[in-house]
Amino acid sequence: STDNVAMEYGLKFHIDWLKGQKTGFFVDQRENRSLLERYAKGRSVLNMFCYTGGFSVYAMRGDAKLVHSVDSSAKAIDLTNKNIDTRHAAYAEDAFKYLDRMGDQYDLIVLDPPAFAKHRDALRNALQGYRKLNVKAFEKIKPGGILFTFSCSQAVSKENFRTAVFTAAAMSGRSVRILHQLTQPADHPVSIYHPEGEYLKGLVLYVE
Repeated sequence: STDNVAMEYGLKFHIDWLKGQKTGFFVDQRENRSLLERYAKGRSVLNMFCYTGGFSVYAMRGDAKLVHSVDSSAKAIDLTNKNIDTRHAAYAEDAFKYLDRMGDQYDLIVLDPPAFAKHRDALRNALQGYRKLNVKAFEKIKPGGILFTFSCSQAVSKENFRTAVFTAAAMSGRSVRILHQLTQPADHPVSIYHPEGEYLKGLVLYVE
């Protein structure tokens, strides 16, 4: 079987090493998943681009009221369902479609999309993508909600990403403040001569 189990901070994850995206599991988000667990208690959580449900599993352990996971890949959703069984629903659906049709029941949203820009030529479209995605989350998140929003596009700098997210906040008319600025863990080091090596950027935002 290609199905394997990995352990992370005491949690077990079913992973498809052979056919899964990249390694089948993204260890670069482990500290950020752990941080999310501390915010999850009593909240209704939406994990967009959930892949195998990493953030969802942590949210469950953090005592979230309910967790919904969304990914366009039905295979990823199967693995997510293997990793979580209660107080949880998973949907194989396009992210933008789901964000359009969802209500305003969520007060913790995770946006962890795949790289929108693999190279510099795609930068403009990528920034539009991040802006569009974040506007939808800002418009629908409950007052007092928390948004974990990420970019793993190497071509998108920290400043680019912040600008896209700030523009989205302004477009939604919500009052937003930064709680945390996130990056990759120490075992994904960045050479001072290669700033693009800091590919993972994240913001944790409080939305009034």
